[in-house]
Amino acid sequence: MIYLPLGGAGEIGMNAYVYGYGAQDKERLILVDLGVTFSDMDTSPGVDLIFPDITWLAENKDRLEAVFITHGHEDHVGAVGHYWDKLGVPVYARAFTANLARHKMADRGQPEEEIKIVSPWPQMTRAGPFSVGFLPISHSIPESAALVIDTPAGRVIHSGDFKLDETPVVGEPFDPDLWADVCKDGVKALICDSTNVFSRTPGRSEASVGPEIVDLVTNAPNMVVATTFASNVARVKTLAEAGERAGRSICLMGRAMRRMIEASIQTGVLTSFPKVVSPEDARTIPRENLMLLVTGSQGERRAASAQLARGKYNGIQLKEGDLFLFSSKTIPGNERGVIRIMNQFSEMGVDIVDDESGRYHVSGHANRPDLERLQDIVNPQMVIPNHGEHRHLREHARLTLERGRGSVVAVNGTMVDITGDAPMVCGFVETGRTYLDGATQIGAMDGIVRDRIRMALNGHVVVTVILDEEDEPLGEAWCEVKGLPEQGRSQAPLVDVLEEDLSQFLGRASEKTLGDDDKLEMELRRIARNTCNDEIGKKPEVTMIISRLR
Repeated sequence: MIYLPLGGAGEIGMNAYVYGYGAQDKERLILVDLGVTFSDMDTSPGVDLIFPDITWLAENKDRLEAVFITHGHEDHVGAVGHYWDKLGVPVYARAFTANLARHKMADRGQPEEEIKIVSPWPQMTRAGPFSVGFLPISHSIPESAALVIDTPAGRVIHSGDFKLDETPVVGEPFDPDLWADVCKDGVKALICDSTNVFSRTPGRSEASVGPEIVDLVTNAPNMVVATTFASNVARVKTLAEAGERAGRSICLMGRAMRRMIEASIQTGVLTSFPKVVSPEDARTIPRENLMLLVTGSQGERRAASAQLARGKYNGIQLKEGDLFLFSSKTIPGNERGVIRIMNQFSEMGVDIVDDESGRYHVSGHANRPDLERLQDIVNPQMVIPNHGEHRHLREHARLTLERGRGSVVAVNGTMVDITGDAPMVCGFVETGRTYLDGATQIGAMDGIVRDRIRMALNGHVVVTVILDEEDEPLGEAWCEVKGLPEQGRSQAPLVDVLEEDLSQFLGRASEKTLGDDDKLEMELRRIARNTCNDEIGKKPEVTMIISRLR
């Protein structure tokens, strides 16, 4: 039996985990989760989404039985619509997650009926040599589930994202007795979330933030705006109920937040939610009687929070003395975007409350004591950490070994044999990431994003040269520049200096060089880059256009 992460191990996001059982290199396979991660301007400018590279799995799709989705977060379900046609197998999920997944399939023109709704434990779904059950566990989105994966080699528990919350406000509480019963006959391996392994205090319940939020909203004198993860339905409900108790009208802003609430109601996750008003009606309500719940807790540039920070959104504008609450934790890497929004609000005179004190947000992931408690309940032979950066996986493996169980650090592409009493690395497959760039999927190694970064860092020069029928220059070279200063060290226009140096070269170049496009292009590019380096200290990207009249 093998375990093979293709995404989500050695990083947070883009989860995709393969399990296999059978003869070596002929194992029947299942895939757990198929998620995305989000780009940033530093490493992937202009990219819309980042996917795991599933080339190995697609090449072996004749061995793939099914896909199982643990919950509805984008980093676990976001790639389903983009990748289903490469895999072509049924996708199983609980009702709330299936609702979200079907929207993603429809958005990409894929068959929604391939998303199969399954009931939670004790129902099991057969997929080749596997029987898979969805075991409820609490998280920051409804109907999260660990997977119970039964094979002839033994039972495996794939935790998914989780916390041990027995009062989660929305969704199922963690039931230690149920988990103990499921694991009583022995568990071969626990593959386990590692996100908060460095947090040494027990996790707090979602119910603990409600009174704090009610107090904050009740005492706010002007308009209140709050943002959180749209998928954290329990928090959205807590925020809305706090506003309702304070006598405020509630307005949801942002497509993702409305979709999550609609999906929760359609699937029975939410049986009640405070009455909401439309953005149009919100504009007519006195500010002190209004509370907005908006998307964009991670600084996303097109989300409602960012648009409010830049001015107006749906006709509503924040003013001095209003309150903006970040009821969320900033994911590492998103700090700059969030701080930018905070500063924009501060310049308006808006009072900002974030989660620095821990009063208005609790994590959806298990802290170190909770990871230890789950190990004690499950009592597996081995634990393989997943869902974390390398430092998280390594620390989780160390914790496990100290507690007398086998463990190994398995990053993306590492194939692990979990048949015996301890995990053993048994091979590697090539992995990486692919990008959704506009409407096209591109490879991380295609050079497109690399060139975009180079242009952003160094600027761009277009050099145009025309040669006549005798391979003689027809006039001088001319240049266009983008992203470069107009003048350099000589105080002359940069374009003029470039064109002069290039034209001098053309005047003394040999017939052999002028007659060979490759040699001519190489020399002109070298001169353009060297001239720019002398003038402005940068070597830009250079595009050559050589036209011949023949």
